[in-house]
Amino acid sequence: MTCSAQKEAQLRAQGWRKQFMTDEPRLSEAVQEYRELGFEVHLEAVDSAACSEAGGCVSCFEMPEAAARYKIIFTRKALGPCPDDDRS
Repeated sequence: MTCSAQKEAQLRAQGWRKQFMTDEPRLSEAVQEYRELGFEVHLEAVDSAACSEAGGCVSCFEMPEAAARYKIIFTRKALGPCPDDDRS
């Protein structure tokens, strides 16, 4: 599952690397872990229409409530402290 190819290409051009798709509670755990490892984290919504057009299975995401729960995690190495890092 992915976001649109165009959006993914834009993110890659900005240095983002796609990691994986998940929902809670793993989403928060993964975001926290990546930030602790020094990465910036960007979350993208799942684009079931783009996946369907590419021939992928989207039966799990036919209900908007289900699709909204999942996010695709993108990371890139932080140049400085992460913006929402509470450590000084």
